[in-house]
Amino acid sequence: MNAIDKLNFLINDKHLDVELRNIAEKVLREERITFDEGVLLYEKGELGYLGVLANYIREKRHGDHTFFNRNFHIEPTNVCVYDCKFCSYSRLIKERAEGWEMEVDGMMDIVKKYDNEAVTEVHITGGVVPKQNLEFYADFFKRCKAHRPELHIKGLTPVEYYYIFKKAKLSHYDGLKYLQSCGLDSMPGGGAEIFHPEIREQIAHDKCTAEQWLDIHEQAHRLGMHTNATMLYGHIEQFWHRVDHMERLRQLQDKTGGFQTFIPLKFRNKENQMSHIPEVSVIEDLRNYAIARIYMDNFDHIKAYWAMISRDTAQLSLAFGVDDIDGTLDDTTKIYSMAGAEEQKPGMTTQEVVELIKKVGRHPIERDTLYNVVTDYNDVVFEEDTKKKNYYALPVVNP
Repeated sequence: MNAIDKLNFLINDKHLDVELRNIAEKVLREERITFDEGVLLYEKGELGYLGVLANYIREKRHGDHTFFNRNFHIEPTNVCVYDCKFCSYSRLIKERAEGWEMEVDGMMDIVKKYDNEAVTEVHITGGVVPKQNLEFYADFFKRCKAHRPELHIKGLTPVEYYYIFKKAKLSHYDGLKYLQSCGLDSMPGGGAEIFHPEIREQIAHDKCTAEQWLDIHEQAHRLGMHTNATMLYGHIEQFWHRVDHMERLRQLQDKTGGFQTFIPLKFRNKENQMSHIPEVSVIEDLRNYAIARIYMDNFDHIKAYWAMISRDTAQLSLAFGVDDIDGTLDDTTKIYSMAGAEEQKPGMTTQEVVELIKKVGRHPIERDTLYNVVTDYNDVVFEEDTKKKNYYALPVVNP
């Protein structure tokens, strides 16, 4: 059965809970579900039911198309002034000896390493330290654009910007406008964690508030920048906290339309102050992706970071509302591996990403950061990857 047939079959199941049937009928009519219905999905929605609804929405929007990009990360520092309880990556200022703090020259060395690679995006995020201030990033953005103008700079989260702009005595709007003039193109979605103060105060009490996080994204949208949004789930929050988080994002998206992608991030419990909390199951991961796809009706894309949840779970997620699995990464991020992710050296060749998507019957599309199609890989045949172990530069199409 196709997605619409499965949804109709579900709705006509006389054994289906009445409240769940009402939600399924709303999905069919493309009506928005309410806050209480979002909580109900978490409380009553079984995996199969949620998968049918989420996959219907996914295929109605994108068909079998599954997006990825060719990207690399720069993590300027893992030293941080903040003390987030869930974080396995950062080192407090007092633990500086265990961390790293890059200079602009070092960051440019990483950019130059990809001069002969067909990457389209550099993703920049890390810890927060005083010396990596407004002019530090302005200098890097300018030099990066001068060196490679077409490379899209997706840089820093509101956590970093709030600290930087406060020190520089600039408003969120003016600070972003200045950095945009230096070459900043868009923002990633990190630092959102859980918005509700009841949880945020316990896990990230000293970083920017939910209101500050949302305002920085709103100002970026005012400037014409596109951004992403995340949610850290599977720790001490309750289901309604997740829905509250998504509701705040949904309301801002109604206002600005500037978000591109929603990315649920799984809490990993290795080497952090919340290590005593068990991680949720893969079943809960898939349920969460599906509910996000159903609830976030004004977000075009739902992304699963394969490097965080494993390649196998990323494949499964493509049947539960996910249409994007991020990028090739090329072993340039430590944020996930240090938290205990299955991928300890995350990097896939383009060929590996394409094959991962095709193996579950989906249609691989390389995109740029703004979801413009770079290459449709559905009919591409690859030569043997001999140029680089962890990266595949260009496909070859059979004549």
